[in-house]
Amino acid sequence: MIYLRVFVLLLNMSNKQEEAYWSQRYRESRTGWDIGHISTPLKTYFDQLEDKTIKILIPGAGNAYEAEYLWQQGFRNVFVMDIARLPLYEFKKRNPNFPKKQLLFTDFFKHSGQYDLIIEQTFFCSFVPTAENRNAYVQQMAHLLAPRGKLVGVWFDIPLTGDMEKRPFGGDKALYLSYFETMLAPVLFERCYNSIAPRQGNELFGIFRKR
Repeated sequence: MIYLRVFVLLLNMSNKQEEAYWSQRYRESRTGWDIGHISTPLKTYFDQLEDKTIKILIPGAGNAYEAEYLWQQGFRNVFVMDIARLPLYEFKKRNPNFPKKQLLFTDFFKHSGQYDLIIEQTFFCSFVPTAENRNAYVQQMAHLLAPRGKLVGVWFDIPLTGDMEKRPFGGDKALYLSYFETMLAPVLFERCYNSIAPRQGNELFGIFRKR
């Protein structure tokens, strides 16, 4: 496999530009997809997990309410990743006992490791929606998943517009599968039945295994 470091060049901004861009958005609270708490579909999924030793990564975690909930439920092998320092700093303030070494201030596309579970929550939708960026995402996810690892999360089922500042960027089930199925086998990918009221009918819940 050709690892994703080759594809970093395809992203539209340098790491420093990305960090500055997202830090500014967090400072100004311009993260319209941030609902202020864990989303219902992911909470429901987490509540049925029995093995609390699994290694979990949440990339592009932002305020990381999912990691906060997992930590509160006794999952101790959770890693929170973001390219901006500010949300990681705020997360640590809210969760002072969370291990600093598990807060990853880094570029997802340069990260190495193996994870049993990777959580998707408004990360995919933050990239400029080029085929190069979306293929890079899928390849890096496959690279980071352990042999029987799973990518689990929520994707926006909303029209993909041409406005490059209109985040979150969307798509539909067929479009997402056209990228994912090259390296990730869908176990489940359906319309969410338990979205919060403002997102009813606009979310897909997916479970994908590494091929």
